[in-house]
Amino acid sequence: MGLGILVVGAGGIRPCNLAFGADQFNPKSGSGKRGIDSFFNWYFFTFTFAQILSLTVVVYVQSNVSWTIGLTIPVVLMFLASVIFFAGASCMLRSKPQVVHWLPWLNLYNYYPSKYANAKLKYTEQFRFLDKAAILTPEDKLEADGKPVNPWNLCTMQQVEEVKCIMRVLPIWFASSIYYLTISQQMTYPVFQALQSDRRLGSGGFMIPAATYVVFLMTGMTLFIIFYDRVLVPTFKRITGIETGITLLQRIGAGIFFALLSLIVSGFVEERRKTLALTKPTLGLAPRKGEISSMSAMWLIPQLVLAGIADAFGAIGQMEFYYKQFPENMRSFAGSIFFVGGGVSSYISSFLITTVHRMTQNDL
Repeated sequence: MGLGILVVGAGGIRPCNLAFGADQFNPKSGSGKRGIDSFFNWYFFTFTFAQILSLTVVVYVQSNVSWTIGLTIPVVLMFLASVIFFAGASCMLRSKPQVVHWLPWLNLYNYYPSKYANAKLKYTEQFRFLDKAAILTPEDKLEADGKPVNPWNLCTMQQVEEVKCIMRVLPIWFASSIYYLTISQQMTYPVFQALQSDRRLGSGGFMIPAATYVVFLMTGMTLFIIFYDRVLVPTFKRITGIETGITLLQRIGAGIFFALLSLIVSGFVEERRKTLALTKPTLGLAPRKGEISSMSAMWLIPQLVLAGIADAFGAIGQMEFYYKQFPENMRSFAGSIFFVGGGVSSYISSFLITTVHRMTQNDL
């Protein structure tokens, strides 16, 4: 029940808080545009840094001190976050967006409520087959104020254009979901790699928990975000003349490249780990379905750092891309499809792992 409530809460907060935060900047001013571009970087920096603290400090308290205290810490922090949020509500910008003027096109039906505050989308030629939903026929009845009696049978041109916005981002969403498969793998499989490696730190006998190695992915992401925002963006801006240094699609593409590089490095490291496990097993450590390799688990750090850099490029680029492709009333939807893409990649990852296990179970 607790996990279910947590999912509902996260589903309401995560898609909306980033869009609401970006709306605090004026996109029509130079400083506002720069603020929006940096906001996405610093949002993910803060988000990931909080995850690092959760996976280290809070997990340590839960495992070594008390589960009661460990579970109380996030409850107290969430309460403080709520207090700060509502205390600053009066200072937050909630101004109505400026209306974009458009010219009527064809004879498509359009209707806006009297207090419609979102940007009015211009008609586009792309995906013209969708325009049929906005064709007013003699069978369609309208109310006195122009509103359709049955909105399921007649759509407005604005609604059609909003659907077109979704259609345009689907190729990027699909490609990014496949990309995020890499991140899903690097968030899970290195834990099993660490369990089969030498996790001892120094000669004191302390062993790093296997699940803690995922922190190196988050650390790589947070540190690279600072480097990207303060060093790479100004450098690329002087070369390309683009305010953000590179385009959002180029940033997503760079994320895909580093994700691929991360998997290549991971493959070499895993091959080396398995070879040492067969030739030089580590003595004194209990085996888990086979000998534990004498390879230090620290060799997992490069692939995790590369995955973190991929996330800094790909994840932030995706979120900013979705945000800028939709009108105001759909920006929370933009955040939603980002997290849905991550969820889809997790299911694909589970299917991939299950398939590999079935195909190789006779080789174990």
